[in-house]
Amino acid sequence: MNIAQYLDSTYLKTPSQTGISDIETLKKVKDLAQEAIDYQLYAVMIRPDYVSEVKKYIDEQNSDVLVGTVIGFHEGTYSVREKLAEAIQAIEDGADELDFVINYSEYLKGNLEYVGEEFLTCTQVCIENHKVAKWIIEIAALTDQQIADLTKHISNWAEENFSENDLSKIFIKSSTGFYETRDGKPNGATFEGIKIMIDNAGKLSVKAAGGVRTPEDAEKMVSLGVKRIGTSSALALLKNESSSETY
Repeated sequence: MNIAQYLDSTYLKTPSQTGISDIETLKKVKDLAQEAIDYQLYAVMIRPDYVSEVKKYIDEQNSDVLVGTVIGFHEGTYSVREKLAEAIQAIEDGADELDFVINYSEYLKGNLEYVGEEFLTCTQVCIENHKVAKWIIEIAALTDQQIADLTKHISNWAEENFSENDLSKIFIKSSTGFYETRDGKPNGATFEGIKIMIDNAGKLSVKAAGGVRTPEDAEKMVSLGVKRIGTSSALALLKNESSSETY
């Protein structure tokens, strides 16, 4: 199995989280981009601050590796206006794919109208600009029933409001990798959670993110039906090694 074609190689730590400078972080994400180019990975997933530089770097290498970024990261509690502004800036900077953190806090309060509005508003701007929109539902914060329900709502909103061709540009994604769990519970993709998502995603694709640490994990995720895998251990997976990274 050619795992490389499924991988979004990811680096989402901020300088303050790692204790390194902006310049050092930029070097890290450029190194990530070069690794993606060298190993023909599908995409790199980075913070919005670095999209412009990394897009330019990849273009200079005449590579077709895509640049993805995160919106409303990682809590998802940004307002619709804030997420939309962040998305528009990312698009202007050259992002090919935008991974939004859905406001799962509002979902848990029962405010489906709000969540539906943010999904439609932000997805629309992506579709209008020929970009891919992925929606992170943060499965570690949800019960199995809630995972199924929120996935189904997103699928329904998408199918009711976008064309068949547009649906191929909309994903549902499992996790940010930054959610803090208790009692050793996984904070990323699990086989059980991904199966629930796929069973309820309708015509939308599913991205597994976080917790895919071995080639066997990656291949099992693909066999379940995921179309993309977000990982900070892309090279380890390609070299048939296990990783201790949490994402």
